[in-house]
Amino acid sequence: MATPDARGGTGGGGLPVDDVDAIVAAWARERPDLDLAPLEVLSRVSRIARRLDRVRSTAFAAHGLDTWEFDVLAALRRAGDPYELSPGELVRVTMVTSGTMTTRVDRLLGRGLVERHPSPNDRRGILVRLTPAGSRAVDAAMIDLVAAERTLVADLPERTRAELVDGLRAVLTRLEA
Repeated sequence: MATPDARGGTGGGGLPVDDVDAIVAAWARERPDLDLAPLEVLSRVSRIARRLDRVRSTAFAAHGLDTWEFDVLAALRRAGDPYELSPGELVRVTMVTSGTMTTRVDRLLGRGLVERHPSPNDRRGILVRLTPAGSRAVDAAMIDLVAAERTLVADLPERTRAELVDGLRAVLTRLEA
């Protein structure tokens, strides 16, 4: 059953209201001159992202991983056999600085989750390779992550999920351009 929002109505489509409805209603009252349509979308994306970070952290922690560790290990795992990338490639796919990546690789080395190897194509270059322990950890965390995230979207009809994918892809590609 729909709950009245701060404007006396319900959320879009008769859905229950959320915190964003109340925020938008308050801004509309205080600043009726502003077009608040972007807040309707992006404030929800921001709130979902914060909650999703908690879900992901829980899935990773169950396997002894921090979020950043999962990100690096997952990048290596997705690279395919032999599960290695250069530090520069890791920087690009994880969107962190090279200094940050150096620290991260060093910490993962210390935990036995990755190894460094000389690059066969560049005498001065190195490659970071996933170890069997790293592979086991990232695979197990990925299984739990997918299961946890599946529950978050389980009640959405397939059409709604597809529309969300398309809409969010449009926003993300615009931000990445």
